Amino acid sequence: MSNPLNFFGGFKLTLQHLTRPRVTVSYPEHKRPKQPRQHGRHVLNRYEDGMEKCIGCELCAGACPVNCIYVRGLDNPPDHPVSPGERYGYIYEINYLRCIHCDLCVEACPTQAITESKLFEFSFTNRADAIYTKAELVVDDQGFPKHLPWEDWREGEAEMTGGWMRATSPAGEAAYEGVVQWTGDLGAGVRAPEAGQSENRDDAATGSKQLRRAFFKHLQPEDVNADQRGLPGMMNEMKSKMGKMPKRRRKEQEPS
Repeated sequence: MSNPLNFFGGFKLTLQHLTRPRVTVSYPEHKRPKQPRQHGRHVLNRYEDGMEKCIGCELCAGACPVNCIYVRGLDNPPDHPVSPGERYGYIYEINYLRCIHCDLCVEACPTQAITESKLFEFSFTNRADAIYTKAELVVDDQGFPKHLPWEDWREGEAEMTGGWMRATSPAGEAAYEGVVQWTGDLGAGVRAPEAGQSENRDDAATGSKQLRRAFFKHLQPEDVNADQRGLPGMMNEMKSKMGKMPKRRRKEQEPS
């Protein structure tokens, strides 16, 4: 016969999670910060002089594995060109009922015209709204994405778009990692390189976080950095939290 005490073994996992840090929040009133390289709703960028980056080459449509992008190029008008090249994207549509946010379109674009924001919380009441046109995708005169009624934009979700593209280097050449190889965007200028695997990183400018330091409580003990293990790690974490507190609140918590 089996041991009757095995019945209590089913509660082992529940009891273990009671002592772990809580990960839930009051959604949607409170949301956790998005990751710096979050794949979300697309935007069509402009150069710093206001001209559109899209040249209507249709490479993004060709690279899309689900055929959700429809592009048609047109020759630039000689008297008022839309883009610096010979052609521009006259028609640009993305069907978000098909899009899987793989970012292959971003990788295929030769002019960094299309990137993805961090917004992924948007829903539609009809199929027509799910097909974004060029008028909805192109950034405004300040360089920010246009906010549509069914989109739940929050602060910071339009910043540092396409970050993962600025963390890679051509052909995997480590010497070019962290080197600026892209043009500036309207309203943002030349964006900082994203942190890669080398030491050439500026986390303060890009918002990147090293996984070992951001989620160390969920790692195996042997994978945690030495300064975050055991009692010394708890003391370092407490010091870090105290340093982020407002000065008045910090004095209230200090022992008299």
